[in-house]
Amino acid sequence: MVVTGASSGIGAATARLFREHGWNVVGVARRADRLRTLQAETGADVFTADLTVQADVDALRDYLAASGPVHALVNNAGGAKGLDSVEAGSIEDWAWMYEINVLAVKRVTTAILPLLRSGIDSGAGSADIVTVTSIAGHVAYLGGGGYNAAKFAAHAMTEVLRLELSGEPIRVIEIAPGMVKTDEFGLVRFDGDADKAVAAYDNVPDPLSAEDIAETIVASVERPAHVNLDLIVIKPVAQAATTRIARGPLKVRE
Repeated sequence: MVVTGASSGIGAATARLFREHGWNVVGVARRADRLRTLQAETGADVFTADLTVQADVDALRDYLAASGPVHALVNNAGGAKGLDSVEAGSIEDWAWMYEINVLAVKRVTTAILPLLRSGIDSGAGSADIVTVTSIAGHVAYLGGGGYNAAKFAAHAMTEVLRLELSGEPIRVIEIAPGMVKTDEFGLVRFDGDADKAVAAYDNVPDPLSAEDIAETIVASVERPAHVNLDLIVIKPVAQAATTRIARGPLKVRE
């Protein structure tokens, strides 16, 4: 089992939960110190790589090939930057979002698919590719510009991959979370502005946690091999739609 973006948030929670369920896990991320902490806490194997760099992805592939069969891949690495309009948005921010949310997923999937097939041939029987996208890849919203564009592309890529792999025992699963409160997503989006990052969740009753998404990912992979949960959209009850968010206690209307 390979989990990208494993140094924090959804990726770290997913790696931990798979380990609790008895899976051998390789956690992949850029920050070696965070990965060492994950390894010490869970016993997961780890590999430091920047998935926007082809040489790092090639090194990850070679490491995995030498380590034994791979049965599942969770493409979780991603992120957002800014809430600017299409007109005013930074080209550099848009390029970063496309690199990490789309091209990195393509690089890793291309590298690991042959290893998944080898695992099937060696007796696994089936394999899984899980890609974590976002409801931003399904519904456009003001301020979403570059993030919408990247996540819509990731969604489309996942749909096409499922068509391409038709006839092979490989499930292609998309997890599209809504509002998830993690330590770092908002900080990256708002360029380190902690006040803005926290304000997005002000008075929202029970936004999703990284652990909520991890539970969904693990459950989808652990379904019987003939059952494919193609697309799971998961939002907190307080979020009826992308920008329709209840603030304050949920209560029955009089």
